[in-house]
Amino acid sequence: MTRAPAARRDVPVLFLSRSLRLFAYGLVSVVLALHLSAAGFGERAIGALFTLTLLGDTALSFWITTRADRWGRRRMLVLGAVLMALAGGIFAATTSFALLLLAATVGVVSPSGNEVGPFLAVEQAALAQELPPARRTSAFAWYQLAGAGATALGALAGGALAGGLQARGVAPLASYRAVMAAYGVAGLALAAVFTRLTPAVEARPATRGAAAPARLGLHRSRGTVLRLSALFSLDAFAGGFVVQSFVAWWFHARFGVGPAKLGAIFFGANLLAGVSALSAAWIARRIGLVNTMVATHLPSNVLLVMVPLMPTLPLAIGVLLLRFSISQMDVPTRQSYTMAVVAPDERSAAAGVTGIARTIGAALAPLAAGPLYASAALASVPFFVSGGLKILYDLVLWRSFRRVVPDEERA
Repeated sequence: MTRAPAARRDVPVLFLSRSLRLFAYGLVSVVLALHLSAAGFGERAIGALFTLTLLGDTALSFWITTRADRWGRRRMLVLGAVLMALAGGIFAATTSFALLLLAATVGVVSPSGNEVGPFLAVEQAALAQELPPARRTSAFAWYQLAGAGATALGALAGGALAGGLQARGVAPLASYRAVMAAYGVAGLALAAVFTRLTPAVEARPATRGAAAPARLGLHRSRGTVLRLSALFSLDAFAGGFVVQSFVAWWFHARFGVGPAKLGAIFFGANLLAGVSALSAAWIARRIGLVNTMVATHLPSNVLLVMVPLMPTLPLAIGVLLLRFSISQMDVPTRQSYTMAVVAPDERSAAAGVTGIARTIGAALAPLAAGPLYASAALASVPFFVSGGLKILYDLVLWRSFRRVVPDEERA
């Protein structure tokens, strides 16, 4: 009973932290590949850097999420935000590949504009702890909308900032450095936001400091979490072929689209993705979480395959926007389903393990995608690989988990 007033204060703070963080991710996602290209790196080097960036995010996530409940969730969230600010500062200050690699692996940078790092797992566990099951999916949908809207605004702002500076005669590399500096400032602001969280977000006294009941902090749900993790890793690996930075570069190379217009395109795309997430909770109440995940995700992957087949820029943008209008409806349902099928004292671990699996999958793909984008003849292949693998993921997920029904759906 004493936790309710604090929870009412914490939920808006968690939404604010999500919005600020995703704004920063969107800010750099549109210009990151362009920034590295202007710094003199080829597509292979950029792909390798993206891979190592995501692998570094994975290691950081594992270290923080496995300690957050014992050392303090707020403390670890602040640490992650400081490392995010450090990465932005180094990217803004140097073009040394070694230093950029160090910043990317030790810090937190998102090439895709999507969630990376330790933040999501800890915030999910806190939200699931503070909210009743009947409100969980809906809250996660609004949480997704907050992030998608922020990513959209960040993409618009990043493209507008770089494009505006270049229009005033600033060199492209200098304009991209300005965006990275803004990213670093956002990291410091995020750290300040996390200090506003109350002790109610921390692990409950009954579990804090206790030994993990099994490896990775999982006990009765370990098999379910590991199977989900394998599938989520496949989905993320497929998505790594079409991270937002690569897609922005593809539009730039194929149609000559500039930074400002790229920002506008991805502003619309991410906004559509966020708004559509609200429908996911309504659909899930009627057909179930797993069915909602598959029924919305599968057609979006067919549309993904169609993007490079479009002969003109307006058609390509139209199909991309249509795809984004349904592509993220599986996110709040996936998060809610994971929280629903594990024990309450496994939620932090489950969110961390599945999130790390997704990051590992996403980290491996850019290494293979970079050389494909470097070839004019193969630049469209990543769209086909990504769409095909994602369709496979949808089918296997439905076959494997359609009978694993959360208690709330049985009721």
